[in-house]
Amino acid sequence: MDNVALFKEVMGNYPTGVTVVTTVDENGTPLGLTVNSFASVSIDPLMILWSIDKRVSSYEPFTKADKFAVHVLADDQGDICSLFAMKGTDRFGSCEWKTSEHGLPIISGALGVLQCKTHQVVEAGDHSILIGEVIDIVSEQKDPLLYHRRKFGKIPSEFYK
Repeated sequence: MDNVALFKEVMGNYPTGVTVVTTVDENGTPLGLTVNSFASVSIDPLMILWSIDKRVSSYEPFTKADKFAVHVLADDQGDICSLFAMKGTDRFGSCEWKTSEHGLPIISGALGVLQCKTHQVVEAGDHSILIGEVIDIVSEQKDPLLYHRRKFGKIPSEFYK
């Protein structure tokens, strides 16, 4: 196996949570995509990061946006994960959402939503890393949606025993 295949194998075996990141473009049109490259960065100030592939159609609007929202998906939101990972579909026409007081599209049902102002965009190979300062937080008591081996699902109940 070459290094790219080995890298994909190792990373595919690393379970992560699943998020959908949303923003609006310069015309106010809502944009969103499924992201599993998400992490906390800082407590003081509250900061997070996520990465975006330079080849996606929404790359430029996301990297130029002054704010974005990260939705940590709940275990019953597999349909939202798939919807925002698909190309050529009306994502926001196929889910329940509203515009927040910060002007961001917020998808209903997430276990948590972090609204952020863009702090920094860092070039990193074929992706860019967006670092955001958290300006608003919503949290619900739900279980997370997980991504592992190119599939998503919930934490098995035996995990909690």
